[in-house]
Amino acid sequence: MSLDLNTILKDWPHEPGAIKVRKIVGLDGREKLQLRIDLGILQMETSGRPDGVRPHGCESLLAYHQLHAAHALGRGEGYELTPEQCAELQQEGIQYYHRYLSLFQINEFAGVVRDTQRNLDLFTFVAEHTDREELSWTLQQFRPYVLMMNTRAKASILLGQGKFGEAMIEIERGRDAIMEFFQKSNFPELASKSSEVAFLDEWLDEVKSKRPLSKLEVMQREMETAIAKELYERAAELRDAIKLLKTQPH
Repeated sequence: MSLDLNTILKDWPHEPGAIKVRKIVGLDGREKLQLRIDLGILQMETSGRPDGVRPHGCESLLAYHQLHAAHALGRGEGYELTPEQCAELQQEGIQYYHRYLSLFQINEFAGVVRDTQRNLDLFTFVAEHTDREELSWTLQQFRPYVLMMNTRAKASILLGQGKFGEAMIEIERGRDAIMEFFQKSNFPELASKSSEVAFLDEWLDEVKSKRPLSKLEVMQREMETAIAKELYERAAELRDAIKLLKTQPH
């Protein structure tokens, strides 16, 4: 059997600027994710560590270090990561980045929430277990982007359920979390230049413009129109109906 991948690559060509993702069934009978890149294809497991490896018998290297940190805490001891361990954890985080990016492309938002939250937990863990700020920042610098993707996935789930109001609250929460991160960092001026904040603000405006009006909002607009047309009797009826609607339990 030839080991040349050209046949597979020609059947699924790379397109510059496009993120191409597909699901396949592996030889083990389980679903796999494939991400087409310029030089080939990345294949990932859909759960667990994307490469399928279980470091030290744990689901991930992060889970392994979290376990040992918890044991150290139980003994009243500290747990400090070495620069090499930080680098290994960062490399593992890149695997999850490739997977949540792929899952987002095929609208599997629950998986995106899972993997982005996992990397946010990674950033926090490293920050808590190294005294070297430069090691912490090598990961923390990506927090705004991961927060944005986490927010996009959560809000997309809500929008798919028709929960526009809740989706807008989620977008605002994500935007505020990014702003807070910058304000607490050594670079608060970056908040005003953040492309992630700008994206979420624009998306929030778009969602607001597409959100169906509630019954109360429809009646309020009708009342405003009636007043503008000097239909005061109709406006009074609507005003009373609005008051009644506001007193009803939701």
